Amino acid sequence: MIVPMKKVSLVVLDAERDEALERLREVGVLHIEKKSASSEALSRLLEKKAQADQALGLLMASGTKKDQKRRKKAGPAGDSGVDGWALVAQARALGEKRKGLQDALVGIARERSRIAKWGSFDPRGLAFLSEHGIPLTLYEIAKKEYPAAVGDTPLILLGSDKNTVYAAVPGGELPGQVPFAPPECSLDELDERAKALQRDLAASDADLAALAQGAGAVVEARAQALSEIEFETARAGMDTLASEGAAPAEHTVAWLSGYVPRDDAGLLKRAAAENHWALLLDDPAPDDAVPTKLKHNRFVRLLNPLTGFLEVTPGYREVDISLWFLIFFTIFFGMIFGDAGYGLLILLGSIAGLCKTARKGPPLILKLAALLGFSNFLWGLLTGSWFGLTLAALPAPLAGVGDALQRLSLPLISGTPRQDSFWEPLLRLLPLDRGLLFGPTSAKIVQQNLMIVCFSLALAQLSIGHIIAFFKNRSLKSLADLGNIAMLFGMYCIILYLIVSNEARRFALFPPAVYIFAGGFALNFLFANYERSAARNAFAAFGKSILESFKNIISVILGIANVFSDIMSYIRLWAVGLAGAAIAETVNSLAGPILGHLAFFILGIVLLLFGHGLNLILNVLSVLVHGVRLNTLEFSGHVGLTWSGQPYRPFSKK
Repeated sequence: MIVPMKKVSLVVLDAERDEALERLREVGVLHIEKKSASSEALSRLLEKKAQADQALGLLMASGTKKDQKRRKKAGPAGDSGVDGWALVAQARALGEKRKGLQDALVGIARERSRIAKWGSFDPRGLAFLSEHGIPLTLYEIAKKEYPAAVGDTPLILLGSDKNTVYAAVPGGELPGQVPFAPPECSLDELDERAKALQRDLAASDADLAALAQGAGAVVEARAQALSEIEFETARAGMDTLASEGAAPAEHTVAWLSGYVPRDDAGLLKRAAAENHWALLLDDPAPDDAVPTKLKHNRFVRLLNPLTGFLEVTPGYREVDISLWFLIFFTIFFGMIFGDAGYGLLILLGSIAGLCKTARKGPPLILKLAALLGFSNFLWGLLTGSWFGLTLAALPAPLAGVGDALQRLSLPLISGTPRQDSFWEPLLRLLPLDRGLLFGPTSAKIVQQNLMIVCFSLALAQLSIGHIIAFFKNRSLKSLADLGNIAMLFGMYCIILYLIVSNEARRFALFPPAVYIFAGGFALNFLFANYERSAARNAFAAFGKSILESFKNIISVILGIANVFSDIMSYIRLWAVGLAGAAIAETVNSLAGPILGHLAFFILGIVLLLFGHGLNLILNVLSVLVHGVRLNTLEFSGHVGLTWSGQPYRPFSKK
């Protein structure tokens, strides 16, 4: 649920501005309204934070790749015995030194590439000859230009390659040709310099790796800078007001505005009374940018890692759909992955992580992963999907396991007709004949049934969205939401009539579905734009709603297509799951023949691990794209949710 907020206006003496902010930070409940602020102190703090970021980047990237992976996994440990800012200065100095050494190595490599074709010679010999009256000018001449460029000029031919002639002209120059600049030292000397620079670079890397042991102190220093930046931003953002004819130091006041949860307003009142602040609490105005604070139970809090990663927050005046988001996202995850083997791996990995972190409190991400893994496992169990294997074709040692797994699968969506199915007692309760339930099931019928599941989920979730909107509106406009539910149900039945087989077509309620859809469209047309507050009375508001619908008749008609497309959009759950299953089957078909040969057995295992690992990664991306989209776009659109909120971040000590 979204926690109700109060708008706060707080006035303090300007001379007590710092003390007031320190006290506010101790109270830790006020979300300060964001304002553009600037000051010299803030600029200095931002520069310090940037330096800490640079030093931390250098330290975390130092050492061997094994050290880097270890630091990335565990994070830098705190070290209160080390001065963080001194470590920042040392790391940055080493970073500058490393950059200088790397630049010098690049310069040497560039110079070596320039002179390598001339061979290794001592350029001091050219200077010696010049001092004794025999100056030599070096040239690189293109072969196709060589005869015309040289003419009758005497020269010393030093060598050539496919495209270039290397020559020296004693005592003169070649007209129209640019002389080659002699190097400062020979190739051997350049190589020695490069080796010395590489030794210095290795020593700098070792020094950085040694400093990285205290990287936790840099983390603490960075956190301190962030805290000071937050404080200085609040301080610089406070407005001041001086009384006329009075000394500013005594009578100038400073004020700020923000928001506090209604249940925490008492803490702020007590602090204001104790510190003699002027405090005004009021309900937020309609145009105020009120932050959103969400209050969830333990189950719904499992969604926090996902919404935090996506950085989506409902607006303060919108509705919180976190519970339904979590429920349907869990279902979507299982259907998109669609493999019990993958689900079992995720579930077991999550349980291992939960056991390992049980003492210090397991993170929410592990709990969410366990829930999603169980959903994936359950759906794969029902559809009979295990690492893309064909259960009926397992070899003799595993035939019994395959037979048991087939019994646990659901015949209607797995394509395994079994009279002894585990679900047989429940399936008998369905109003379908026995032949349809337990007879031979073609792949086409299984796909049809899976699509029916997708469309049924669409009807359920989108209808829930309009039920939420119905109770939110609390006016005649709610009738438009009832109309939308009727349109969804009518369109659902029409779609089923188009895709289901003749045996199940009688459940599509066609043609009554057309009348249900038409009735819903009429309600939506009449009440979608109803706004009682904008009219003198209910009849005027009703007439204005109809007029607005006629004005936007094209959008109203396109709404029919939107209902169809929103329901059809859920077919992606089946389609993406089918793609993942096809990849798993392809990997198995490629690795199967290799596993049959002892010499290539290890190669086959590597291929299986790589292929299924890649499929797992692709499935995660698919969930983020498709599973999240259905909640944040289709479902949210029917609720009327725009995710336009900003999260509640109280001014507090971190």
